[in-house]
Amino acid sequence: MPPLRSFAAVDRFLAELGTPAMRPGYVLLGQEPFLYQRARAGVLEKLVPPDLRDFCLHDLELGSETTIFDALDLAQTPSLMAPFQVLFVRGLKTLYGRGVKKDEFAALDRYFRAPNPQALLIFVADHLSLPADLRRLDREDKDRYDRIRETLGDHCGIVELQAVAEPDAMEWVQQTAQERSVAIEPDAARELVDALAGQMMTVAQELEKLILYVSQPARAETSVTAKPNTITLSDVETMVLAAKQRSLYELTDAISRRDRPQALLLLRGLLNASDGGEDSAIGHLYMLARTFRQMLVLQENNVRDSRSMWSVLWPGFRMPPFAADDLIAQARRYKSRGDLSGALRLIARADQEIRSSPVDKSLVLERLVLDLASPGKAVQQELAAHA
Repeated sequence: MPPLRSFAAVDRFLAELGTPAMRPGYVLLGQEPFLYQRARAGVLEKLVPPDLRDFCLHDLELGSETTIFDALDLAQTPSLMAPFQVLFVRGLKTLYGRGVKKDEFAALDRYFRAPNPQALLIFVADHLSLPADLRRLDREDKDRYDRIRETLGDHCGIVELQAVAEPDAMEWVQQTAQERSVAIEPDAARELVDALAGQMMTVAQELEKLILYVSQPARAETSVTAKPNTITLSDVETMVLAAKQRSLYELTDAISRRDRPQALLLLRGLLNASDGGEDSAIGHLYMLARTFRQMLVLQENNVRDSRSMWSVLWPGFRMPPFAADDLIAQARRYKSRGDLSGALRLIARADQEIRSSPVDKSLVLERLVLDLASPGKAVQQELAAHA
């Protein structure tokens, strides 16, 4: 597979493993779960034999029970059962919280001046989010980014887990399908990435389902136009969008009817059905924002039937045909542009909160749904309270 720019940092990191260029420690910087899994899988493949995994692989979470001193002591102590140890250390943000951590950073400095050559420390800094373009890094995450580089950059390799750029995501989809002897139409690859908001973990999972689907003989029997071993735009709409968006439109229907109990019930169903668990929260927010923007366009253009809606919704911004009439009805329940604009502001606020690594992302979504399903005046009051 030709190299892709969004994957370059992880690929360089994996190429160094087991060579003289390998550093005693690395920082996986960012919260892109797909690239993290790619990096972790590569580490396990190169440095952790399956039969020794219980003895040489350690997953630690810094906090009240495990300190950086414990992690360094474990790294410094040779294993009696394995020739090499790998330590994944999460919760790095605890070193950058309130209070001066002079002793902790002094201990890190001492260790890396004489590291154990039979150990690799991998710090996971997933408390900040790196966009595909680092020039768009927000101020808070830039401060975190700079602080980590200043304190650990001299000792550790920095591996930036940035959001995967859309062109790279599409290229990865096409290359991965090709490796499985399956073709995917460019429009289908674009729709798959766009519909899932570029969430690569979900894109990979859905691509696997599509590959299995088009490889089944029964699929050719159900459609005379289906191409053998080829993923089409219709396949993406059928297998990916329809199932996910049907539940989403049921949720927005309950929200537009101000049926808060039903909306919460539908949200819980979406969360339980999500392959990514809480990490799918950003994808749900994207789809909510997209749907409310569609309703805003329909309302602004006074769309009354599905025949006229396609002229105001441009390609790539249209809903599946099954949802057309429902979405028109939902849009008409909002009396003013301000109600829909207020809903979009609430979604944007929730998105910012989720990207700030809250304790429970599902609670953020539940509060958002309750706010969205409140009467229009209550929505404006909620926005004013947090202005």
